[in-house]
Amino acid sequence: MLDDELLAAAARGDVAAVRDALAAGADIEARDGRRRTALLLAAAADHVEVAKALVAAGADPNAPDDRHDTPWLVTGVTGSVAMLRTLLPAGPDLTMRNRYGGVSLIPACERGHVDYVREVLTTGIDVDHVNDLGWTGLLEAVILGDGSRPYQEIVRLLVAAGADVDLPDRDGVTPLAHATAKGQSEVAALLVAAGARQGPPAVL
Repeated sequence: MLDDELLAAAARGDVAAVRDALAAGADIEARDGRRRTALLLAAAADHVEVAKALVAAGADPNAPDDRHDTPWLVTGVTGSVAMLRTLLPAGPDLTMRNRYGGVSLIPACERGHVDYVREVLTTGIDVDHVNDLGWTGLLEAVILGDGSRPYQEIVRLLVAAGADVDLPDRDGVTPLAHATAKGQSEVAALLVAAGARQGPPAVL
């Protein structure tokens, strides 16, 4: 019962109820039916104050649910810089991978979370990590992005962080070739300025 109260309080963002449940003996690593911990529920809903309380009490930022999400990994999906900063002191494993084999940087690049990308690149996360689709954060920003200003800025940030602009996908197609095929002229120009090569054309 206490564990259920903790999980429900975390999910709704009730920090007082979270503290009460913990003080009464709730298991901080209790899981719901999808194996989500209180910290994961708080992170997914961006309940920062709840997450702060849980981190202070020793919650694990690396605890996976049944879909291989963790509190840390979901920050890349939500793009919450505040949650990223809350979880960093808890020592998240920056190499942990989601169900697609990606680190938190990759979904942030896909979704256009500029501020998150800027912040997470300061942590030492692998800028050239390749997920199970064969894509890096740069490739995701180009292939799944629309070439708009947020994606242009993400490309700038990745280049500045030392991303390999010529690292191709599984078919040997480079980020520049993808940008060219998708008509992302501004992104293509950024990649050319960074010394990118065209490589074989992308097949759309």
